[in-house]
Amino acid sequence: MTKQLEKATFAGGCFWCMVKPFDEQPGIESVISGYTGGTTENPTYKEVCSETTGHYEAVQITFDPNVYPYEKIIELFWQQIDPTDPGGQFYDRGSSYQTAIFYHDENQREIAEASKAKLQESGKFSGPIVTPIIPAKTFYPAETYHQHYYKKQPEHYERYSIGSGRKAFIQHHWGEKNEK
Repeated sequence: MTKQLEKATFAGGCFWCMVKPFDEQPGIESVISGYTGGTTENPTYKEVCSETTGHYEAVQITFDPNVYPYEKIIELFWQQIDPTDPGGQFYDRGSSYQTAIFYHDENQREIAEASKAKLQESGKFSGPIVTPIIPAKTFYPAETYHQHYYKKQPEHYERYSIGSGRKAFIQHHWGEKNEK
């Protein structure tokens, strides 16, 4: 039987921090750091950081929905970000570090909208959930040195995760088990 793989694309601030949590799940075939949502073709990291391309730092996840369904991927996504922050994520500020869910089909849009509403209604956060749910656009993989950064530079990755405030935020809102 052939696997029917799907794609999920998320912006959650620094893409280095968005790979590891998904990479460790069953049914996840790949997690690629890259850029999406903007107008510049094949942007570089420097161009995206200049805030002139319209792109977000993002991850694109290829997954087997029979092993790890989109609903679980969305749930894990929320647990990696501050969904109430419209100006970026943690230490990283600016439009390229804002959060977003990029849906690939109507089913993903509906699941994302329902999940966002459930999170808002949960009262877990005091402010409104501002993460937009928008149609997926062309995804451009980031430069090789950005791919799986947590494996290539584990000490720097860990310092960044702590220093940016992400690790403490996740621990405070979601508990120890989600601390990646």
